[in-house]
Amino acid sequence: MAVGTVRYWAAAKAAAGTAEEPYEAATLAEALAAVRVRHPGELVRVLDRSSFLVDGNPVGSRPHETVRLAEGGTVEVLPPFAGG
Repeated sequence: MAVGTVRYWAAAKAAAGTAEEPYEAATLAEALAAVRVRHPGELVRVLDRSSFLVDGNPVGSRPHETVRLAEGGTVEVLPPFAGG
């Protein structure tokens, strides 16, 4: 089990009501499950549309259960951005 930080950007930040919070999880799937419990409602919908970076690396289409989290790491939640 690793301890680190979840950072929220744009719509995710607004839905969470905070820019960041700690995680305690072994995988990205576990960290996101805990986020969904802490923030039911709009953030759950935002997470379903978001991309994720783990320690600066894009998760892409990898299953979240396979993405291991490091002690002191960072998960960044990137909702879709609009603009040009």
